[in-house]
Amino acid sequence: MIEASAAADRAVNVADLVSVHANDQPDGIAFVEVATGSSLTWAELDTQVGSLASGFASVGLVAGQRVAFALQNSTAFVLTYLAVARAGLVAVPMNTASATGEFVRMLADSGSRLVIADSTTATSLRSAVGGLQDALAGANDALRSRNPVPVLAVDQTRPLPGEHGFADLAAASARPVISPADRENLAVLLYTSGTSGRPRGAMLSHRALLANVRQVAAIEPPPTRRDDVVLGLLPLFHIYGLNAILGQVLSAGARLVLVDRFDAEGTLRTIVEHAVTNIPLTPPVVAAWAGLPAAEQSFAGVRIVVSGAAPLDPDLRGLFEHTSGVPVEQGYGLTEAAPVVTSTLTSGASASGQQPLPNGVGGPVPGVQIEARDASGAVLVDDPGQIWVRGANLFSGYWPDGQDGPDADGWWPTGDVGLVDGDGDLVLVDRLRELVLVNGFNVYPTEVEEVVAELPDVVEVAVVGVPDEFTGEAVVAFVVAADSEPADSAAPASEVLIDKVRSHCEQRLARYKRPRDITMVEGLPHSATGKVAKGRLRAQARRSALGLT
Repeated sequence: MIEASAAADRAVNVADLVSVHANDQPDGIAFVEVATGSSLTWAELDTQVGSLASGFASVGLVAGQRVAFALQNSTAFVLTYLAVARAGLVAVPMNTASATGEFVRMLADSGSRLVIADSTTATSLRSAVGGLQDALAGANDALRSRNPVPVLAVDQTRPLPGEHGFADLAAASARPVISPADRENLAVLLYTSGTSGRPRGAMLSHRALLANVRQVAAIEPPPTRRDDVVLGLLPLFHIYGLNAILGQVLSAGARLVLVDRFDAEGTLRTIVEHAVTNIPLTPPVVAAWAGLPAAEQSFAGVRIVVSGAAPLDPDLRGLFEHTSGVPVEQGYGLTEAAPVVTSTLTSGASASGQQPLPNGVGGPVPGVQIEARDASGAVLVDDPGQIWVRGANLFSGYWPDGQDGPDADGWWPTGDVGLVDGDGDLVLVDRLRELVLVNGFNVYPTEVEEVVAELPDVVEVAVVGVPDEFTGEAVVAFVVAADSEPADSAAPASEVLIDKVRSHCEQRLARYKRPRDITMVEGLPHSATGKVAKGRLRAQARRSALGLT
């Protein structure tokens, strides 16, 4: 039997993990898709990954080129990701909830040569490809040649003229593909809000992905074991789902139960029906299950529950643990760290018999170092500072040139403020960046502000994040209106504009980026240098949430 960390040690390419288990346990079930009831053994998965990788080569794709895809949790996602890796291509997983304009920006920036859609994203991606082609109509031939061609990943969606069918592509060539044998090759380009305030592609190499798999697998006892049945509820297009869940399953040779949508009671039934033992989740899922009478019985066979992607309220955690009877482990991670940095499973306080700090997110996983530093770079203990991280799991900088990656000594500043105590445990305090974290997804206020400012009735707008019980944080917009009154409307001008802003954001932004609250103000507070004083706006939003204004 191959241990999880040993499998990752042997791998050079992420897709090598499949071959390890295809040889070691060929008839073991690797994946079960709840929506269709279908399943794949490790041997079947290895064969189909090889066929699709050959199909990519048959349409002219060569190592290093990018393949973008927006797919729900499904066998198609797993096959696409692993086949892209095996072919030496670069995966660009995209949030399926992205608006057409967001798809256009990611496709244009990545220079993706192929786009893969399913029935839920085909319409938006076709529009995005059309918009990109229109934008490049006047460009030179070299630039136009980068236009992507959609590939439809489900049989229910018929390819249009000029498109490839997913199944046809997988059967297009029987020629085996030899993966490039270099762990430093770029494996994944994941769009996140970097330090510049605009969505940027974080460059994750095979080395970074495999390193984080090994680091987490080295925890004693390991969070994911071969005999685990893991709930694949969280989106695989997010780094949490992609490497902290799928990566761990691939490394351990466990079984992943793929769920494409969440229904509180329905998903509990899935846990029982498939004998799930390992449940990675996020705070909104914790909130949905906490207090449900069915939870205790449903979790009777569950071995471990891990919450990540956003802070978990201690009271909510306590209620869930009381309801389910299973303790909840937590961690801290970032896309740029592939993603796990700390875990309560590696808490220094727990190891020394001490009580962990309130709101702590544990100690660094094996092979990862963390420090809190002040503005001069001095290392702090028991005092808040910016968190710096070092480890083989760190990214290679931002696309396309590696800008803002780790320094010469391998350290990278996260932009988060935290306290590292004497036991080495981390407590998060704040963020230096204005990034808003909604359900673990990065929302940079600048992007939302630019969309709202497109409306002619808006003079100025500022967006901030505020705490939210269910999503960790929520987006709030403060809008200054023009003087003009809306025509032919009996509603107050402020209500009309709020409706306009909300409708415009629904058209232009993914759901998690849309403002939860929109507040009309006569003017925005500014600092002496003219910058919007967002700290005052956050305070105002929090007072409003508490009913104090």
